[in-house]
Amino acid sequence: MQQKKSLAQKVNVMRAAVMGANDGILSVAGIVIGVAGANASSYGVFISGLAGMLAGTVSMAMGEYVSVNTQKDAQKKAVIEQKSALRLDYQGEFNYVKQRYLKQGIKEELAEKATREMMEHDPLVTTVREHYGFNPQEFTNPYAAALASMIAFPLGSILPLVAILVFSSETRIAATFIAVVLALMITGYGAAVLGGSNPKRGILRNVLSGMLTMLVTYGIGTLIGR
Repeated sequence: MQQKKSLAQKVNVMRAAVMGANDGILSVAGIVIGVAGANASSYGVFISGLAGMLAGTVSMAMGEYVSVNTQKDAQKKAVIEQKSALRLDYQGEFNYVKQRYLKQGIKEELAEKATREMMEHDPLVTTVREHYGFNPQEFTNPYAAALASMIAFPLGSILPLVAILVFSSETRIAATFIAVVLALMITGYGAAVLGGSNPKRGILRNVLSGMLTMLVTYGIGTLIGR
């Protein structure tokens, strides 16, 4: 029977999807607004945005795959080293875990009991978690993360691409700007929730970076188009 994904694994895949959508919105918005700022035709804007979408989709998927694999390799190495440490100095590892609990304010007797119970149950998981901060039974699947990013990036890209094409030449820049800001508020909130950070701060940071990107690319496009 195939093992179900843990909550941590699901969150990592969701993180890849949220960040993929966010990058899709921001990257393609920067491209189409910059090209539109150069007074390009709608066809030119569409081709530029489509090229950015396709390139970004492949780039994000490959980047996510490589990133997760690199993290996974480092975690596997840590597990191997911890197996050796348990074999060579079990008592030293026991004392390390116990000291960790004592530093958290747990009383001596309770720290001793908790450490003994966890080390008897699964010493590898216990010591890896205390040394490195991850569960060796919860590796993120690089294929799942890459697929989530590959799907999310073009979905995010569609919004600025459609906005810049649907509205008239007089309003398309402002309409795209507003649409992208609203979308960045959503992805900023999602990223903050998944990362356990302050949602307001995450939204503000995401929106400000997006606004700066669009303003810079529009300014460059306008200068080039003169």
